[in-house]
Amino acid sequence: MARKILGVIVGYVVMALLVFLIFSVAYLAMGANHAFKPGTYDVSLRWTALSFVLSLIAAIVGGYTCALIARSTRAAQVLAGIVLVLGIIIAIPAITGSDTRPNIRPADVPNMQAMQNARTPAWVAVLNPIVGVVGVLVGAGIRQKTTEGAG
Repeated sequence: MARKILGVIVGYVVMALLVFLIFSVAYLAMGANHAFKPGTYDVSLRWTALSFVLSLIAAIVGGYTCALIARSTRAAQVLAGIVLVLGIIIAIPAITGSDTRPNIRPADVPNMQAMQNARTPAWVAVLNPIVGVVGVLVGAGIRQKTTEGAG
């Protein structure tokens, strides 16, 4: 049981760290003018597409890590549930239109400020948790297949 709990925790931490790192690198590589629509914190279509790919990769690695440590796809299912619930909670401001953060963006925006103020469309906020769940389950499935192939 402790191994499964540890797998869920480590899988989530790996996912969160990967998201932070790869999104930071992507933002630094793209710059504010390509990551956002002109003069706003509304994310660009280019950033939206890239974010789905990066999120999926991070979720796959997190699901794989969870299943590797827990030696169980059930633990990865729990992680997927956590990703779904947290994703829905994070999506609520975008869905309800209750986001009160500033939307006027200066030309040069530091990475942390960009992360804090980025605004995604409601449809993206709804799809993000689904992408996360799919990624976690795919990662756990990959781990399960490598275990079955070795045995």
